[in-house]
Order: sequence, then structure tokens, then C-alpha cells
Amino acid sequence: MLAHRAILLTGAGGVVGAALLPRLSRHRVICLAHRNPPAAAESVTGDLTRPGLGLDADTRRDLARAVDTVVHCAAATDFTTAATATRELNVGGTGQLLEFAADAGAAVHYVSSAFVARSDSIRTQVHDAAADPQPYLESKQDAEQLVRESGVPGTILRPSVVIGDAATGVTARFQSLYVLAASIVRNTLPLLPLRPDDTVDLVPRDALAEAVAAVVEHDVRGEYWITAGQAAPTARRVVELTVDASTRAGLDVRAPRLVDPEMVDRLLRPAFLEYLPPATRRRFDDLLAMTALVAGAAAFPATLAELPGCAPIEASALESAYSRSIGYFIRTMGWAASRGSAA
Repeated sequence: MLAHRAILLTGAGGVVGAALLPRLSRHRVICLAHRNPPAAAESVTGDLTRPGLGLDADTRRDLARAVDTVVHCAAATDFTTAATATRELNVGGTGQLLEFAADAGAAVHYVSSAFVARSDSIRTQVHDAAADPQPYLESKQDAEQLVRESGVPGTILRPSVVIGDAATGVTARFQSLYVLAASIVRNTLPLLPLRPDDTVDLVPRDALAEAVAAVVEHDVRGEYWITAGQAAPTARRVVELTVDASTRAGLDVRAPRLVDPEMVDRLLRPAFLEYLPPATRRRFDDLLAMTALVAGAAAFPATLAELPGCAPIEASALESAYSRSIGYFIRTMGWAASRGSAA
């Protein structure tokens, strides 16, 4: 374990950063905040998309003298964000941080995405979809390449779909998989474009935060997959767990039918989808864009156990974490019909 560190943390208010911040409490952590700096944390106001991180020269110089570690969690992760904005933050911001780290003589620990391995799975026919994962995945691939070529020491960590805390289900933000969960909980779509045996790789946010903290504490180098791997649940099981959590919350939920995505454009669209209301059709096409990254894919590598103090994610624990995450989601959205257990 390393001595006391001075860490510049980006994305402190996000899904990963909010869980990571308390795990770095023995170090000095300085949060680079664009808006809404986290309470009770030291912070500087800056902008990853601007030269010099948007800091004045004196502040940047003083920060570079103090910092010996950079943890980069900030990213544009919404698939509906414009491609230019996604690239400015995910690629340009990473480049700005690498320049800062080089000046500071600091290591960089970069949180990427396991889905960089699925860039070939992107749908070319988007129809009415507002969601497009391609700009996000390309930006993450390019940012990883910047990290590799920078000469700055550090790590690349690739988490899969991040869900809530394993014990409580709490998360700072609902994204990606929660869109699919909402369509089940709210009975908005009778079909989901996934095969029953497709695997949906999930990682609780606390497991990811522990992995990032381990990298910092032990000054780890290399590239790591923070995933469930072979322990990932099937799409059928994810639907079952979502319906069960909804039932415990007092909701009457009907499990949607899982259909092979290859059937959608060939059979279902002309016979069924074209007659749905535009908003419903758009939601379905958004799901098609996202589930294309899962359908028929091989399991991700899983190297979490290679990090000091970290263990593989077990299937039963992951199912419990997902159930708690959906329970928390339902309660937070105000959908619960009665007081139900999230466990």
C-alpha cells in the first residue's frame, strides 16, 4: 500500500466517482468539478474540454505541483448525446488530463468501458432511434489509445454495465440498463429485442469503486476488465429479476417476450412495429441500439481478481445486487404501489 497520495479526481459526482470518493478518504483528493462540486470535498472549478483544464495559470501550476495521481472517471455516457459533445469530453478531455499528468509527473488511472470490445456489434439501421452507441464507443477507443501512447504511467479499467451498490442498490444516476428495466417495470413494450440466453454483464458500483481504489492504493499498471464474465446473468434472468422486484414493490408487471433481434427488421417491423405510436416505436428502436451490444456476444474477459484485494463477482451476489438496484430505482422514481423490500 502506498503512502498518502494527492489525487485529482474527475467525475466525482457520477456513478463511479461518488462511490469511489469515500474509499480514498485517507488521501488528499481534489475534485475537478465543472458544475456542482461534491459537498465536503476539496475541489477546483474547471472544464475538461478547455485548454489547461479551464484553470487559470496559477491554479494549474499549483495543482500540478501538488498532484501525483489522476483518476479519470468523467465521461459523456448518454447514447443520445451529440457525437461532437461526446468526443470533446471523452477524447479531448482525456487528452487535456494526460497533458496535465505529464506536467505533474503523475500516474493516470482511466475508467473506460468493456464495450469497446463490442464496437462491431453496432446496428447500422437505427430507424427512429435517438440513441446511438457508436460515438461513445469510438470516443472510448480513441481515449484508450491516447492513454497508451502518452507515455504517462497508469492503468485502463474497463467496467461493463454499472448498476447500484450491492448492499443497497443506491446509485448516483440511472443510465443504460435502467432504460431497459423501465420498459419492463412500466409495461411500455410487449417485446424486448434480446435472445433469452444472451448474457447481460453487470458490475455493482461498489465493486468497481473497490477496483479503482485498489489500483490507486497499490500503484497498479496495465489494463483490466472489471466485469462479471462467466457469472453474468442471461437476459431471461434479468427480466425475471426485474419482474420480481416490481412485484415486491406492489406493481402488476407482465414479463415482455424476448425476441431475436434478427427477426425485428425482417418480420416484426412490417407486421407490428410500424403500427405502434411514434414514441413507442422510438423507445423500441432505442432499445434495439443498446441491446445490439449484448445480443449474441461472447462473454467479456474478467480480470477483477487480478487486482490486490479484489475477488471475482459471483453470480448469486450479482443477482442480489441487481434486484436491490431495481428496487431502489422503482422507489426513487416514485413508481412503487406499496412498501416493498428491495432485497
